[in-house]
Amino acid sequence: MSSIPGQAAGARQSYESSEVARGMRAALPVMMGFVPFALVLGAQATQKGMTTLEVPMMTGMNFGGGSEFAAIRLWTSPPHIALIVAMSFLVNARHILMGAAFAPYLRHVPLRRALASLFLMCDESWAMAMADAKARGADRISMAYYLGVAINLWLTWVSFTALGAVLGPVLGDVQQYGFDMAFTAVFLVLLKGMWKGARASLPWLVSLAVAAVTYLFVPGAWYVAAGACAGLAAAVLMEPRDA
Repeated sequence: MSSIPGQAAGARQSYESSEVARGMRAALPVMMGFVPFALVLGAQATQKGMTTLEVPMMTGMNFGGGSEFAAIRLWTSPPHIALIVAMSFLVNARHILMGAAFAPYLRHVPLRRALASLFLMCDESWAMAMADAKARGADRISMAYYLGVAINLWLTWVSFTALGAVLGPVLGDVQQYGFDMAFTAVFLVLLKGMWKGARASLPWLVSLAVAAVTYLFVPGAWYVAAGACAGLAAAVLMEPRDA
């Protein structure tokens, strides 16, 4: 009888290992999409005066490509820290909505572990974990699968932004090769798998329209903040209210 708990623990460990491996395999195409985008960011960061050490520190601690690109665009010497922090917060504010959508799928996870795992959440790991739960018809995510995806994506992002920083002087203007479109293309494919109809996509469309108009008529990087705020406002206004 005493061996039964040990067998159960062994089976659980084997299952979690297989789920981590499944997540790592699923992340491979997205990792490939990360590579050129990370090289672009790393190269641009060093061209703005950041060191090869500061680049992976930024990407490892923040892990938000959109806000990092916004920060690099706003980077000056000396940098306007308050503006960069405010813009980064606005760009990353979408994670508030993503976290709220994630919460019901994390109720089986202890709070401390859930909060730690959310450090690794990015658009792609969130989308893949949600899509996997829906595909399995489950009301919870597989935490092991999510970590297999998220850790691989984090390591890829940090490693290749660092490589981009080192190779920046050699690569020159990497945007001329069109590398920066790879990340966008990957995320559009992920969104297609989560399509729920035109109404659910309205906040995204509002954000896109407002950002485009702001980009055309307002100088600077204010289109990032305008698009983020408009999308959040649209999502809040469209949230169903209890009668």
